[in-house]
This record gives sequence, structure tokens and C-alpha cells, in this order.
Amino acid sequence: MLHWSYVAMLAFCLAGTLPLVPAFGLDVLRQRRRLLLTIAMAGVPFLVWDLYATHAGGHWTFDAAQTLPVRVAGLPLEEIAFFVVIPLVSVLTLEAVKVARRRVREASTRRRQDAR
Repeated sequence: MLHWSYVAMLAFCLAGTLPLVPAFGLDVLRQRRRLLLTIAMAGVPFLVWDLYATHAGGHWTFDAAQTLPVRVAGLPLEEIAFFVVIPLVSVLTLEAVKVARRRVREASTRRRQDAR
């Protein structure tokens, strides 16, 4: 029986962070080249390591009964998706925190100026 917990975890990460785009007015998704480079730089080294570890023979395996049947270079599709989703949600979270901190600083500055 296929266990969807890994797929559900990735979907949960996306569902939890994609609303940050409109909530904080993020333009991260419009900067496609920059975002793709970030995801590639963060994900590719780990993907290469994963490929190495799984092909080294017995060091790292994926249970076919617990993963999707689709494989790319021997890796389950959800394993590859992990190396895209996690950097994406990390960037979205970081950018939302930057916006929130900037808003707090600006509000604090306005309060100080109004108090004068």
C-alpha cells in the first residue's frame, strides 16, 4: 500500500507558504530566473548526493511500496519534488519575514516620529 505521508507533507508545506505571497505582497514568484537559480543551487547538491547514495549499493534505498511508482534516474518523484519544494518554501518564508520585519521597523519609526 502506498503511503502518502511524504507527498502530503510536501503539499502541506506548499499550502502553508503559498498564501504568504498575497498576504505579504511578495514578488518572489515573478522573479522566475532568480527563484530557479536559488532552487537549483540549494537542491542540486543534495540531489546529486541522493543519486550517489542510492546508486552506491545498499547505502540508501526507497521502499517501492511506500513511494510513487514514477522514478527519475532511480529516485522516486516525491524525493525529487522535495529538493524543489523545500527550497521554494524556504525562500517564501524568508521573504515574508523580511517584509514583516520591514513593516515593524517602519511602524516603530512612525510612532517615534509622531511622539516628537
